[in-house]
Amino acid sequence: MSHSAETHSEGPGSPAQPPTPEGTPPSAPRTSGAFARFLAMVERIGNALPHPATLFALLALLVILLSALASWAKLEVVHPGTGKLIQPVSLLSIAGLHRILGEMVKNFTGFAPLGTVLVALLGIGVAEGSGLIGAALRLLVLSAPRRLLTFVIVFAGVLSNTASEVGYVLLVPLAAIIFLAVGRHPVAGLAAAFAGVSGGYSANLLLGTVDPLLAGLSQEAARIVTPGYTVNPACNYYFMAASTFVISLAGTWVTERLVVPRLGTYQGTAPRESLQPLTGAERRGLRFALVAATLFSAFLLWGTVPADGFLRDPKTGDLLHSPFMSGIVAFIFLGAALVGVAYGLGARTVRSDADVMKGMSKSMETLGSYLVLVFFAAQFVAFFNWTNLGLILAVKGADLLKALGLGAIPLMVCFVLLSATINLVMGSASAKWAIMAPIFIPMFMLLGYSPELTQAAYRIGDSVSNVISPMMSYFALIIAFVQRYEGKAGIGTVVATMLPYTLVFLVCWSLLLVVWMALGLPLGPGAELYLVPERP
Repeated sequence: MSHSAETHSEGPGSPAQPPTPEGTPPSAPRTSGAFARFLAMVERIGNALPHPATLFALLALLVILLSALASWAKLEVVHPGTGKLIQPVSLLSIAGLHRILGEMVKNFTGFAPLGTVLVALLGIGVAEGSGLIGAALRLLVLSAPRRLLTFVIVFAGVLSNTASEVGYVLLVPLAAIIFLAVGRHPVAGLAAAFAGVSGGYSANLLLGTVDPLLAGLSQEAARIVTPGYTVNPACNYYFMAASTFVISLAGTWVTERLVVPRLGTYQGTAPRESLQPLTGAERRGLRFALVAATLFSAFLLWGTVPADGFLRDPKTGDLLHSPFMSGIVAFIFLGAALVGVAYGLGARTVRSDADVMKGMSKSMETLGSYLVLVFFAAQFVAFFNWTNLGLILAVKGADLLKALGLGAIPLMVCFVLLSATINLVMGSASAKWAIMAPIFIPMFMLLGYSPELTQAAYRIGDSVSNVISPMMSYFALIIAFVQRYEGKAGIGTVVATMLPYTLVFLVCWSLLLVVWMALGLPLGPGAELYLVPERP
């Protein structure tokens, strides 16, 4: 899907590239030697992969064939939690064909992440279409003291992940303009913003569309082992909120200590653009939005803070298993839409209900590729569950990991590294997780690790290598932005500039996970690190 819904890796196509200096190849690498050959190899491998939707179609067919092979070979295991014998179910049969045909539509419409993403994106589309998100980012960056400018740019980049591709198309070029306007190298500003937007993709202080998306896939995978298991969209919130500041500080340090000295003084001829402050209408819109956000927050507090709040469980008063937690996606939609409309009324960018619906419609226009991807991904996930291959593989894999004797922390760090490596050749966050979750979540659940912990480790790896992955859908756009200031820049230029961010983010974020696990802290509301498989 577009990172309008999950936003770092799988846009329906990069936005139109800005003009590049005449005669400059759009991807002319500046680096040479072993590093350039490595980058070329990564690019060739990534380009050789089929479209993610095609990949899922092929995987679905592969599951059908493997199910028949596993059934013929009588590959079976004993479920360690229930003691039941688990046998493979062949789909290469008349009964299998009937089930595939009869449940194809249900697989698609019932795919857990589909509805959550669509609903959340409708509200965020209103906020983006009204101009709220763009104005808020500009205010945040332009009002920052110069000594905090780099930190604020990285921080704003992380926050921009709540909504669509606005960080890529607005903040990244704006950061370069701001750095140049204050006499600093524009590519350093661009790199800082790109690091926050893409390298810090999963960190945030607010829930965005990626949270319910990944939680839905994790829930589907967890139910292979524990039917009825629920993964809350806010399950990683505590960890990701803390990660926001870790990534912002790490990105600031890399920019100032490594990137700026390497780039040196800007010698280019790009003109300095004057930074236009917010207009009176935009400021009025932000005031309206602040009032709406305050009222909406007060409504949520009214329903959740009192012990008998109307958003708590009406029988037990519990907050973790309450209408508030189960309705988080609805609150994302309502909050974003309400604040977006308020901004639009104040800034006069919304003059009728048609403008509101236009914002929603525009956000839906970006999802054509995502819907195609989801159709095939849903079939693959359903087939994988029907055949029991996921559970059999999980039990076998768990036995192997037990034999290796890896502890919790080494295991999760290895999983972070695996996710980061796969991200170099397969940029789509949801496509990767749709493939990896049905394998690793059940496997780690059988070892006693919660799906929420596995998802958090995946999100770290999936984020840190974005900025050096040529497969990331906005990578070509970033090259084009860099070429505005360095005409001969190419893939090697961008990767060489961004590699320090990847390495430092990987170390810092992994250390945060290690500390988190060592302290036994919950990852989010009701989301613990470990679990014990249920027994009858």
